[in-house]
Amino acid sequence: MNTTLKHWKESATLILAAGHRPGVASRTPRTVAAVSPQDSSCGPQQLPHKSRFDYDVLLLKRSGKSGFMPNAYVFPGGKVHSSDFSNEWLDIFKSFCNFSNFGLGNVTQPLETRPPIFATDRLKFGSPIPGEVAFRICALRETFEESGVLLVMPKVEEKSLLKSIEDKGDTAQGQPYKVNDLCSTELAKWRALVNQNPSNFIRMCRELEVLPNIWALHEWCNWLTPTGRYGVTRFDTMFFICCLQETPHTLQDEKEIVRFQWSTPSEVLQSYISGEFWIAPPQFYELSRMCRVPLLEDLHDFSSRRTREGCEQWLPVISLKDKAFLSLLPGDKDYPLDPSGEVGVGTSTDPQQEDAQDHSALHRFVTVDQNPINIQITITPKYNHLLPVVTFPHDLKSQS
Repeated sequence: MNTTLKHWKESATLILAAGHRPGVASRTPRTVAAVSPQDSSCGPQQLPHKSRFDYDVLLLKRSGKSGFMPNAYVFPGGKVHSSDFSNEWLDIFKSFCNFSNFGLGNVTQPLETRPPIFATDRLKFGSPIPGEVAFRICALRETFEESGVLLVMPKVEEKSLLKSIEDKGDTAQGQPYKVNDLCSTELAKWRALVNQNPSNFIRMCRELEVLPNIWALHEWCNWLTPTGRYGVTRFDTMFFICCLQETPHTLQDEKEIVRFQWSTPSEVLQSYISGEFWIAPPQFYELSRMCRVPLLEDLHDFSSRRTREGCEQWLPVISLKDKAFLSLLPGDKDYPLDPSGEVGVGTSTDPQQEDAQDHSALHRFVTVDQNPINIQITITPKYNHLLPVVTFPHDLKSQS
């Protein structure tokens, strides 16, 4: 854990996509080129109708008593715990310690441009566990605590995984992952223990002889909480994505989480636009991205390949302009060179920035009055990522 951070708490979240029916492909998968971000139009588009999706995404409703984003629908996840960086994981993953990042491999992104959540040398804080591993453990543990979904791999499958890493140099699999089949009584027992003390996640893996399936989680994006929007607490959150062949049994914890739902990305966006519930801007953005890929197998293939590219850290910068509430993102023509968010920021007057940036470049959320979020984007995403589907409220309502 990085205990020197002044403004943010490190955390991890998991975008969990699951097929509607196990082992059934309802449509012919498209080619990778069909979901290439470079081929996407930047203007308004129609969302895919919900019937085109063969998968749902898990969203959890936070308690109204929560100190951070009360009543919001979010992906499962939470703060990193010291046990996620525990030396004890070296024994559990001992067969993988000689491989880069325990068999996850390396990204092609240069270290100097990596998000600090990964670029930080964890040995300086006394942990030999790489950030790429620890934050996946955090996402898996929090998902288990909040939703009861446990993504682990039996130790008996260790040899086949090792062979895959040795032969191919990576762990990418041809199909979305299967859900483990531990009995519900055993799951309930361990879920209660892990909720009591996160370090019990290590104990659970030892006694059940399982490995946290870190290889099923693919690096997706990194968001920081802007200043002054959601209370005092701010997070540096790593988002991972995982594709499952079928929808797992799910239960809310009745503490932080009061409800769960599995819905297609377009259904979630429609519900948000119609005012049925509220989702935070990062969830809105990532679900809009996923609307580019309505088939689970395509999403799995894209995310498992794209994870090697790395990602960019995004700190939204809040500004007001002509009665519109703006949330500027990296690449926008008005995004400041120093987006610390600690002072009132808006359009930068720094001549160096004015010379360096494209004056037509837009990458922002826009909200007018009490209307829902609208994304404006004219830039090409970095690291081979997807453009969000850009819509207006009437586009969404017409598809309900």
